[in-house]
Amino acid sequence: MLDISALKTEDLKALSKGAVTELAAQLIAQLSAQQAALTAKDEHIARRDREIKFKDAKIERITFELARLKAWKFGAKTEAMNAQQRQMFEDTLAEDEADLQAQLQALQGEGDQTGATPPADTQRKPRREKLPEHLRRVEHRHEPQDTKCPTPECGQQMVRIGEDVSERLDIVPAEFFVHRHIRGKWVCKCCQLLRQEPAAPQIIDKGQPSAGLIAHTLVSRFVDHLPYYRQAQINARSGVHTPRSTLASWSGAGGASLAPLYEAQRAFVLSASVLHADETPVSMLDPGAGKTARAYVWAYARGEHDETAGVVYDFCTGRGSKYPAQFLHRWRGTLTCDDYKAYDVIFKQDGCVEAGCLAHARRRFDELAKANASTVALQALARMAMIYRIESQAREMTADDRLAYRQQHAQPVWDELHAWMQHERQRVPDGGAIAAALDYSLKRWNALGRFLGNGAVSVDNNHIENLMRPWALGRKSWLFAGSELAGKRAAMVMTLAQSARLHGHDPWAYLKDVLERLMEHPNHRIDELLPHRWIPLARALPQPGLQFKAG
Repeated sequence: MLDISALKTEDLKALSKGAVTELAAQLIAQLSAQQAALTAKDEHIARRDREIKFKDAKIERITFELARLKAWKFGAKTEAMNAQQRQMFEDTLAEDEADLQAQLQALQGEGDQTGATPPADTQRKPRREKLPEHLRRVEHRHEPQDTKCPTPECGQQMVRIGEDVSERLDIVPAEFFVHRHIRGKWVCKCCQLLRQEPAAPQIIDKGQPSAGLIAHTLVSRFVDHLPYYRQAQINARSGVHTPRSTLASWSGAGGASLAPLYEAQRAFVLSASVLHADETPVSMLDPGAGKTARAYVWAYARGEHDETAGVVYDFCTGRGSKYPAQFLHRWRGTLTCDDYKAYDVIFKQDGCVEAGCLAHARRRFDELAKANASTVALQALARMAMIYRIESQAREMTADDRLAYRQQHAQPVWDELHAWMQHERQRVPDGGAIAAALDYSLKRWNALGRFLGNGAVSVDNNHIENLMRPWALGRKSWLFAGSELAGKRAAMVMTLAQSARLHGHDPWAYLKDVLERLMEHPNHRIDELLPHRWIPLARALPQPGLQFKAG
């Protein structure tokens, strides 16, 4: 092979035709390789530019949200609110600020790959109260496994010169106690080297609450529906001072850390081919106007007969069709829902099929029967009861067995019900309540009978309506969401808590464990922490008298 770089001008003139051809081929190959390298480099630079622009845009959005929060905090006309609204507004501000600060810190941390220590916060912070001495202390000692000097020429035993002690507040329900982390300092006086175990990452860096206390605050707020002022009163009975603003900031930081897990749960729910969907209104505070606006929580759950249960909530500022369209834009399958027109946009997509809710159809006849307004309604209820009795027998079957059982037993009853409704509709006058009830079922007959063609489809939408009940209970306690961000945070926490309940887990135990593990858990294995796959880490309980130290 010719060495192109060593050839001179007179050498090129003396080359044969074959050598010139070989030389040209080499030049073309070199140029192609250089062009490919330049193209790859340009693509890498373009990709990095897009990533930087995307990250800058997120930082700009979060910075704007923080600025707006401060403007609301110091400039909003809060006198237009009543005392309860003002209290909720202040709690939400603390939640949102902690949430946004956590997101901003994470984005800025991704951009700093130098390992340099970020500049200290010069803002004056309120003095933190010392943790009460009467609380039980659990000591965790962290010492290096090897305390010999690592310098090859030395190798002497290091000398312990002191320790750093940090305390984090934790809670066992009905009992507060303190984790006391003691990290010994070991030094080699000969080599002037110091060795100490690093501090474990925490949800709130340099803060007092442990993952267990953050989980307890989240569960109290979003599962037990206790407002922060009531939580503060309960904690005060144990001699622990936790202002409402402090509890709200803990919830904000905890909610922000759960965002990756929420997205993984959303992807898991949308991987099912059969879904239930429903929506319910919630009030949302409009700080600028000093009043509440109507927002909505949309719920999506895997099919009632799915082997692995799961639910995800989506907080939206409206009830239009764009919200389910955005949430389900890539999903394909059978969607069980009521007759709300917003879902029609889903069924216009190829591969999406509607399944109706027999309970909604039955409810119209039930209202007439309770009012003694129609004997036809009583007959309709009796015929529908036969369908539900068949469904109760098939509940524990597999999808294929359930489908075969339905076709054998429910299909004849269904066909007879259809013929009966058509006959009765011809007999009743237009414009009446019984006519409207019959028309509702007859117009949606194909969707209502979808369960007869798919054993995985439920006969009604009661499954998702039951999963909406926690929101109804919450409305009675906290009355409204303080902001859109607060509503989305509530949706994230309640998604994980209710999914944990579906799998028999205690929401507090689940959230405590995942909050402890999230900071060090690999992102590509985040699915391991989802409620249906969660296995708590085995932790040996401390022995009384050995690891506990009384305050």
